[in-house]
Amino acid sequence: MEHPRVVSKTEWLAARKELLTKEKALTRARDAVSAERRRLPMVKVDKTYVFTTPDGERTLAELFDGRSQLIVYHFMMGPEWSEGCPSCSLVADHIDGSLVHLAQRDVTLLAVSRAPLPQIDAFKRRMGWRFQWVSSYANDFNWDYHVSFTKDEMASRRMYYNYEMSEFPADEAPGASVFYRNAAGEVFHTYSTYARGGDPLIGAYSYLDLVPKGRDEAGLAFPMAWVRHHDRYGTGYVVNPGTSYEPPAKVAARCEHTA
Repeated sequence: MEHPRVVSKTEWLAARKELLTKEKALTRARDAVSAERRRLPMVKVDKTYVFTTPDGERTLAELFDGRSQLIVYHFMMGPEWSEGCPSCSLVADHIDGSLVHLAQRDVTLLAVSRAPLPQIDAFKRRMGWRFQWVSSYANDFNWDYHVSFTKDEMASRRMYYNYEMSEFPADEAPGASVFYRNAAGEVFHTYSTYARGGDPLIGAYSYLDLVPKGRDEAGLAFPMAWVRHHDRYGTGYVVNPGTSYEPPAKVAARCEHTA
């Protein structure tokens, strides 16, 4: 990478204050977009979705856990996957610490995958996560919210993702969907975001954006090619005996969060 210039403190302060003006403008623009997001109209969810959870079968309305707002992270892990997507796992590494705070603001956050619950639970235990992660294997939830693709779609290399027809390299895709439950128990879909729309969920990226090298992804095969499950950094990707998994390159290729 090209390193920043070395200057005097006076020159640095002038440059920093110039950048601060742009940062403040970005903050105001982000606040305005967030307000517009909150004003989006809602769509009533008429279909009954039943999920498999560690506590038995629960409907979408029951997943709110008594709160009025629900954020679902669409975690890439299909029925034939032996482990979850490394990039989604990076997102998931940020979830547990936020749950108690979100609960104070009437928000429930959980993950949903199409993999059967035993596969989810085994991977969740391996990663040491505590957040709620449920299976949509027995319902149409993933299809209806456009984060799972059929064999025909994969064969044609054309699928509806991120609000347009495009090509995605895997049968599962990442995203986040938001739902609201009113006093009558009715559930509404208020928002979904996909691909780079999930960047704000990755706190590690926010830190990387502060340092001179930034995300340092320019020379990689794709932006998140460096990401590994947190138990595989610096271990030579040693796997516990008896655990089957795909080579990191193959997993990473299908887990890319495209722009």
